[in-house]
Amino acid sequence: MDLSGINPVLLIASLMVAATPLLLAAIGELVVEKAGVLNLGVEGMMITGAISGFAVAVETGSPWLGFLAAAAGGALLSALFALLTQVALANHVASGLALTLFGLGLSALIGQSYGGQKPPAMAKIDLGPLTDLPVVGPILFGHDPILYLGIAIVAAVWALLKFTRLGLILRAVGENHEAAHALGYKVVRIRVLAILFGGACAGLGGAYISLIRVPQWTDGMTAGVGWIALALVVFASWKPWRVLAGAYLFGGVTVLQLNLQAAGIAIPVEYLSMSPYVITVIVLVILSRDKSSAPGSLGRIFHASS
Repeated sequence: MDLSGINPVLLIASLMVAATPLLLAAIGELVVEKAGVLNLGVEGMMITGAISGFAVAVETGSPWLGFLAAAAGGALLSALFALLTQVALANHVASGLALTLFGLGLSALIGQSYGGQKPPAMAKIDLGPLTDLPVVGPILFGHDPILYLGIAIVAAVWALLKFTRLGLILRAVGENHEAAHALGYKVVRIRVLAILFGGACAGLGGAYISLIRVPQWTDGMTAGVGWIALALVVFASWKPWRVLAGAYLFGGVTVLQLNLQAAGIAIPVEYLSMSPYVITVIVLVILSRDKSSAPGSLGRIFHASS
């Protein structure tokens, strides 16, 4: 076992990359759940975004168009969920599970001809002297634009929920949809928009895996990240900045176990591979006992009386 090859600076920089898909999916799901909707189809939307973004990026040669297609793919799949739950009034849990299964199957079908191909690379942001700073430079600067976009989305969601009237309405719909409807708010419209936003974020997270983190296409390559994103929202007590911290925690554990495997640590590789998920569950159990932040109408079907 040789731990001298693990560079702490590169480790921290790598964890930011590893955390970004989870961060994007989780912050989108947070907005959905704040509106009172429980969407268990995050994994399906992520894998759909992964193949949509990969296919478009390969065909057009533009990773930016790939990410736009991924957001559109995730949003389109979430529109199906919105149709089922907000129009047909189907059960949220059953509809979300069906969405995940549908997304996994659809992505496998579309991705049959893309195995072994490499997508176009996305250029990293060059901040000049800042990138060359010791320690801080490699950690905070010189990453790809989508990584910074994820952090910006977290900040925007936090500001929207805390300081804007739109955020207040969204939270009101999630807390008590009957009262919000009585006040004249369009509950279904607000929830559909939240669902579409969550789907677009999940699609971006999936495309980040196939275009940047693991620049290739493999069936099922999201590997349960969507389910971790769902758990992360609960762990974060539906607070945006806690989502950021939780995503970096999971990303750090994921990168660390890969480095420990490379260092030849005397622990079975299966234990190291499952460690991110085990640690996430343990942290979830310890820190999510307080359910006071959970939206009051979460998962409940809304039916307007008029």
